[in-house]
Amino acid sequence: MVNWIWLFMIVVSVVSAAVTGKLEAVTEAAFDGAKTGVTVSFGLISILVFWLGLMRIGEDAGLLRVLSRMLGPAVRFLFPDVPRNHPALGYIMSNMAANLLGLGNAATPMGIKAMQELQKLNPDQETATPAMCTLLALNTSSITLVPTTLIAIRLQYESANAAEIVGSTIAATAVATAAAILADRWYRSRASRSKRPPITPTYTAPPSQSGKGGEAVG
Repeated sequence: MVNWIWLFMIVVSVVSAAVTGKLEAVTEAAFDGAKTGVTVSFGLISILVFWLGLMRIGEDAGLLRVLSRMLGPAVRFLFPDVPRNHPALGYIMSNMAANLLGLGNAATPMGIKAMQELQKLNPDQETATPAMCTLLALNTSSITLVPTTLIAIRLQYESANAAEIVGSTIAATAVATAAAILADRWYRSRASRSKRPPITPTYTAPPSQSGKGGEAVG
């Protein structure tokens, strides 16, 4: 659907430029946009590599494990229908820890793995479970302590104080996360009052899988 929207916008732009005799302006804008995209990308690479390097150091030093332990109670509250010690919980905590540090690129693989594990618990493969909806909402609105990507963009455009957005980012993401949690709780309570019984999967961790998917939740 998105591809069709972009195609529609491009076609309308080209036709409009042809009718008004401004095809040259469209060509110049396309090249300028491509040039700007490449310039911004190169500027972001150095910052993202730096923060991802710090992320790896923190991971090797056990920082993510500590954050995951701290997030354990919150994860168990937000995902009551996921069995304890299931690998999905470990991936969810790693995803949330990476988002807290503003490392969306590092959080994405963990989010994908969490979704894959949650899908294994899904009795209806065509319909998302409440846990999958909760994960999507939290990943989209996650509280961010250090907006790494935005700081990198501001540095790229020579901002006088690139980090001044940290406070406003924390406030905005906190409000977004609170709204996501409230909406999730409301829809869960609505589903529990419906005729359809809630999905309560069971899981027994095999000995060979202990330690996979992040820190186990006890």
